[in-house]
Amino acid sequence: MAEKSLTPIEIGLTAAIVSINDNEPLILTAPGDEDELAGLPFGPFDAVSHRTFEIGLRAWVAEQTGLRLGYVEQLYTFGDRGRHATADHTGMHVASIGYLALTRSVDGESSPKVEGATFEPWYRYFPWEDWRVTKPALIDQEILPALKAWADKSDASNANRALSRADRVRLYFGAEGAHWDEEHVLDRYELLYEAGLVEEAKRDGRPAALARKSLPPLGAAMRFDHRRILATAIARLRSKLKYRPVVFELLPPEFTLTELQHTVEAISGRHLHKQNFRRLVEAGALTEPTGEVSTRTGGRPAALFRFRREVLQERPAPGLRVRARR
Repeated sequence: MAEKSLTPIEIGLTAAIVSINDNEPLILTAPGDEDELAGLPFGPFDAVSHRTFEIGLRAWVAEQTGLRLGYVEQLYTFGDRGRHATADHTGMHVASIGYLALTRSVDGESSPKVEGATFEPWYRYFPWEDWRVTKPALIDQEILPALKAWADKSDASNANRALSRADRVRLYFGAEGAHWDEEHVLDRYELLYEAGLVEEAKRDGRPAALARKSLPPLGAAMRFDHRRILATAIARLRSKLKYRPVVFELLPPEFTLTELQHTVEAISGRHLHKQNFRRLVEAGALTEPTGEVSTRTGGRPAALFRFRREVLQERPAPGLRVRARR
């Protein structure tokens, strides 16, 4: 029996680099060719030049953006065939290892130094995730009607899924009185992709998307599967807020409690009750006063705080288990 030829596979490295500026969560996008969509910094792993995946990632980011990374953690390996190729594709297939990286304010040393590399608001790509002011209107106007119609067309039981289409719509998008869980970022994006409601599904040739005459305006598309990687990064960061002090990686060494609250709100996409938040911070003993005040807000001077690093030795999961204001 003739041996079946194997599809060559390349290991890629992709970084979702997050920063906060003016109370907005930002994601770093790398320059591409004229006709390419925006994307995350990425490049192939070179086993000769890069001793580890993380070293390779840091090298690619520095080359493509001029930015030197601080905090980095590995997310997941993304290798779905349809995200990069079709069934008749015979070229190199890319399996990409995604990373989450955090950096402080985009001003000064943390600003990208390569032309075309820029920080963009992550809600530009996921507008349905920003609940800081109110529930985004496009959920009821665009998303839920389209998802419910899609679920009604074929909601037969699927042995590969514990939940039906209708159940997933209800649970992930908070329909019919269900709770909105800010951590289900990836689940919501995957549901929109499966239903053919995002540009990436049409580009990848998904039947549900090709059958639609037009697609609703559901955020900006990204190259390859980068919006999926970004969704994974946002979900990971929102989750880690509750059991790791990662939020302080995005703040200056000294900050006000208002700045801390706004940063948590920016990441979680939820509005928080001021007094409840401050009681939570105090009870968690995550910060300590510096004895100095800030006047940069232009109003009444506000006390400055810093992260109390001793908390890392005091308990195993020092995070901010915040609850959104109803």
